[in-house]
Amino acid sequence: MEKPKPHGIVFPFPYQGHVTPMINLSTKLASKGFTITFVQNEFIHHSISKAQHLPPADVDLFVEARKSGLDITLRLSLMAFPEFDRDLNYDLYWETMFQDFPGPTIAKKYNMVNVSLWTEPAIVFSVNYHLDLLRHNGHFPYSGDGGDRINYLPGVHSISRRDLMSYIQDPDVIPMLIQVVMKGFDQVKEADIILCNTVEELESETLSAQNQKHPTYSIGPINFYTDFTNTTIARSLWSESDCTQWLNSKPPGSVLYVSFGSIAQSSKQEIAEFAHGLLLSKVDFVWIIRPDAIGENGMDDILPTGFEDAIRDRGLIVRGAIRIEFFLARLREGFDTLWLEFSTGKYMPTNRKLVVDDWKIGINLCDGEHVTREEVANKINVLMSGERSTEMKERSRK
Repeated sequence: MEKPKPHGIVFPFPYQGHVTPMINLSTKLASKGFTITFVQNEFIHHSISKAQHLPPADVDLFVEARKSGLDITLRLSLMAFPEFDRDLNYDLYWETMFQDFPGPTIAKKYNMVNVSLWTEPAIVFSVNYHLDLLRHNGHFPYSGDGGDRINYLPGVHSISRRDLMSYIQDPDVIPMLIQVVMKGFDQVKEADIILCNTVEELESETLSAQNQKHPTYSIGPINFYTDFTNTTIARSLWSESDCTQWLNSKPPGSVLYVSFGSIAQSSKQEIAEFAHGLLLSKVDFVWIIRPDAIGENGMDDILPTGFEDAIRDRGLIVRGAIRIEFFLARLREGFDTLWLEFSTGKYMPTNRKLVVDDWKIGINLCDGEHVTREEVANKINVLMSGERSTEMKERSRK
């Protein structure tokens, strides 16, 4: 009797940083013989459909993958209504998301193996996992008596309080966010297996310590898994641009990739200072700007007046998202495109610590409280040329 195929039911958390790795992991598992049912909520499905300029009824993410022989299907869930404004109803959205998120409940009800995928570095996972230790030692919320250095988290070298995630440093800024994290990790601790989107060699100590508490495995970087079907699967919540022709017109290793991520918002003043810094640096660049980068003002009011005319010959502004394939193609062809994601450390200080302090493959964009155009230009030039740039590139290749 033929042994039945393993069947995975995948519930991505409804944000871009979760949808992309979940799709990639699903196609990878399907290519290894799994049957995959990918459950997408209505909001995400409508966002992807809009980005593809197609009606939702005409979008099936995996139709081409099935034609290539993969056993993977899309199912829609009504966990979130497409017309529900998540930004205007922020607290209500997050409160109901974990209350209604079905994955752990279904696994428990039907006695299924419960696997939790963590999409950030293992160190961020460990800090969240051990909030009880931070609370016990006066670092969450900060009592003023715990000192600045934290050296008691399993698998985490001594870390400064300022390198903790912003919602832990000051949980009163967005009270709902820390509640969401705490409730989410209550569910994570019930999982049978934890998968981390990281690389074993980069975070071996953290992963080893976490594995003592919970079966934990590194499977990253899954954001850059190639398509096993030689077909294109829509992943982006925003319209994607193909920059291949423009990038191929530039010398290898000369283009700076700029992105502020898929969630973090910046002020108009921060965007303006960064834009002027790019002008002063005189480097070629691709800048990805989300429609909601500064809130609800839309795309027309983000960049300084005259900026796009000033950078027309050496800069490319992409409104929405970019196809990752064009970077991967450059790498396969032996090009050395410098791809760096800038962050002031304001939103992701723990990631900043890894990249800048531990791995030494990046530098702080802003050393003070406020970013300035002169500092931006100087930091960009350090990244793109000179001895330090060479050292960072060599470490990155390793």
